[in-house]
Amino acid sequence: MSNEENKKEEAGWAYSEVVKDHFFNPRNYLADSDGYKADGVGTEGSPVCGDLLTVWIKVDPETKKIKECKWQTFGCASAIASSSMMSEIVTENGGMTLDQAIKVESADIMNRLGGLPMNKIHCSVLGHMALHNAVKDYLKKNNGGK
Repeated sequence: MSNEENKKEEAGWAYSEVVKDHFFNPRNYLADSDGYKADGVGTEGSPVCGDLLTVWIKVDPETKKIKECKWQTFGCASAIASSSMMSEIVTENGGMTLDQAIKVESADIMNRLGGLPMNKIHCSVLGHMALHNAVKDYLKKNNGGK
């Protein structure tokens, strides 16, 4: 963490402007999952600790690219921003292939957010794990994606 980041954290503002933007303006949030037809669904987290994320993906059957990634999370600002950023990462530029999406890691999400406070890193882990679970669900339902 740089001196500037340390100063921000000590001053009470531990979040980048990107985190703030994704918290106040979440991308790809699914307000009502009733009736939403997804090709793969993944959940990660624990309602006991307060952070729980569900991800729904729609996959183009021809290209095997994720054309839609929706999510719902029960968690803090970091969890919301991380979920939003993850959904943006996998759908931008025409969408990631399933092979690319399964390689997304929490560091990729945190880097795009401009970092997270040390005690909030687990929020980005929720994002990549729920995404991985959704891809695995798709593959299971579709004979390994063939």
